[in-house]
Order: sequence, then C-alpha cells, then structure tokens
Amino acid sequence: MKILDARVIVTSPGRNFVTLKLITESGLYGIGDATLNGRELAVASYLEDHVVPALIGRDASRIEDTWQYLYRGAYWRRGPVTMSAIGAVDMALWDIKAKAAGMPLYQLLGGKSRERVMTYAHCTGKDIDSCLAEVARHVEMGYKAVRVQAGVPGIKTIYGVAKHEGERYEPADAELPAEHVWSTEKYLNHVPQLFAAVRERFGHDLHLLHDVHHRLTPIEAARLGKAVEPYHLFWLEDCVPAENQESLRLIREHTTTPLAIGEVFNSIHDCREMIQNQWIDYIRTPLTHGGGITHVRRIADLASLYHIRTGFHGPTDLSPVCLGAAIHFDTWVPNFGVQEHMPHDALTDSVFPHDYRFEEGHFLVGESPGHGVDIDEEAAAKYPFRRASLPVNRLEDGTLWHW
Repeated sequence: MKILDARVIVTSPGRNFVTLKLITESGLYGIGDATLNGRELAVASYLEDHVVPALIGRDASRIEDTWQYLYRGAYWRRGPVTMSAIGAVDMALWDIKAKAAGMPLYQLLGGKSRERVMTYAHCTGKDIDSCLAEVARHVEMGYKAVRVQAGVPGIKTIYGVAKHEGERYEPADAELPAEHVWSTEKYLNHVPQLFAAVRERFGHDLHLLHDVHHRLTPIEAARLGKAVEPYHLFWLEDCVPAENQESLRLIREHTTTPLAIGEVFNSIHDCREMIQNQWIDYIRTPLTHGGGITHVRRIADLASLYHIRTGFHGPTDLSPVCLGAAIHFDTWVPNFGVQEHMPHDALTDSVFPHDYRFEEGHFLVGESPGHGVDIDEEAAAKYPFRRASLPVNRLEDGTLWHW
C-alpha cells in the first residue's frame, strides 16, 4: 500500500491550521495535524520541501520505519518544526492503517481502557466574581474539572483571560508579538484568594486546575504550590520554564500540589529526567508537537512506570484532527489522567468534520475506521492563512520575561 500523493493544506477558519493529507494507491487516505502556533508557514514549507518528496512511493503500512526514517534523517533532531511535521505524518499513517483494518484507531492501539474520556474546561474572568460565574456555567454543562484563571489587580493583560467580557480567549492576538506587563508578586498574592473563593462556592468535589504558563522561578513556584495546598488542585501546570528539568525537584521538595508540564516538549528526552525522578504527576506533550502517536506512546509508557499520567494539551490552535486522534489515544492509554478541552467554533468544525462527541464533561470516541476526522478541502480553501503571533512579557521594570 504505497503513498501515491501528499497534500499540505494551510487554512484559517478563525485559527491557522496546517493539515497533511496522505493518499495511497488504493485510494485510502489519512489526515494529520502539523499546526505550530506562530510557525505554521515554517512547518508547511518543511513538509512541502523535505518530507512530502521522501514519502511518495513509501509503504504506508510501515509506520515505525517511516518515523525512524524522518527522525534520523533530520540530523539536527527534535526541533518543534521537525517534530510537528513528523507528528502529522505519523498521525496520517495511523489513520490509514486503521482504515485499512476497518477499525477505529483505539482498537488498533489495543482497545478501550475506559468508556469515556474526562475533559477539563477553561474558566476565566477579568476578576474573581466573573471567573466564578464561568465556573458555574461549565458545571451546569457537566464538567467535572475546570481550569481556573482570573485577572490580577494591577496587571492589565494576563494569560488565559480574554480582554473583553464574553470573548473567546485568543493568545495569538497580533501579527507581530504584542508586549504584556507582568508582576510575579501581584500574581502570587492573588491566586490563593481565587482558589479560596472557588472552593467556598463549589466545594471540594470539583477538580480544579491552574496554568502558571512558565512565569515563576522554582522557589516562587514552590511558594505558590504550598499556598494552594488547602484547595487541593488537580494540578499546577507549567509553573517554571522546563529547559532545566531539575528545577522541578526544588518545587517537589516543598509542596504536595500535583505538577503538570510538557505542552512545549518535542520528545521523550525533554521530559525523561523529570519522569524518572518523579518530579511531575502529569505529562502534557500533545500528539502533534511530540512526533505523533508512535513517539508519544513511548512517552506514556515511560511515564506509566513512575505513576505519571497523561494530560494532553488541547487548545483551539491544535485542529480537530489532533483532538480526534488524542481522544482515541486517551481511550486506549492505561495511565490516562485528563484531556484539555477548548471547544472549536462552528466554522472550524465545518472545515474538519469529525465523529467524536462531547457529553457531560467527557469525550466519547467515534467508531468510524481511523481517527474519525476529515478535512473539507473546498471549505478550507476559502480561508487563507493570516499571520498571528503569541505575545511576549516584560516585568514592570521593562525586563523581558517568560510568557
């Protein structure tokens, strides 16, 4: 079953997406997601110039061999562009293989480990009261887990919170990176108040998550983890930049608040030390950025040896293709934790028809052969790429900081 053709499709139905479609000589095709927020054209160019020519004529059933060929063939390995491109190829090949077998992807991976996949929603507000209103709305929708982010007094713009009430939050908010101002002390003083208010209103049965977005030093993160211990968070996410994996050790020594990290990781080597030393509790590397199902399965297997569970990144800047494949992976993987859920809008869903569905705080996997997500190429062509960049942060004295 040789690959006859490959197409790279860049579309922007509200968000920018890069999709790879592999077509075999039998007519079967598979879809992969190569989206890399702010670097979409770089990934698309790499796919067109380097990956697609190498795929034509290859056996689509030899997924492992193709993965190794693309990984080892890139001498400077593991960069975000390379691994996103490999992730798209891998996702599409698994889609083809499951279609050829006439079964949904989760069956090909090994069958169900659970009947439904718990998700968490994003609940944000410009202040604590408006954030509580969002939590209440999502609880009514059936969510059992929510990520809570609220505006901080004295900080004009903060990650995770829309600029205007009722808007969808969009981090890539300008053609070139916007500059935001950050104050660690104001943030650290405010967050415990937020979680005290959420627990007072909603009790302790609701799972609460929070994203720090890499903005703290290890000792600051330890302070935050210790301060929110009374509110029993499901996890504290990305509390420090992870280039230095050992920084998680210091945090772990000071708090029992569970730690999650990994959405910016590209390979098992980015998280190997923190997994083996049990410095984290949840690994967040998504299929698209982590080299696809073949590679992320290795990460999940390693994590399972150390009581670490999955908690895949799932924002709207990853397409329904990635989400659909992730739901199949979530349904199968034994050490599943939770799946992030930022609902795509109706326009995106129309470009990417899919068979997974959301029901009372959970995803239910589809039963179509493959991962169950397609792309309407005619519709996609109506929405050309629009450059959009993530912001940068400066401290109040002007120093560039982590965003």
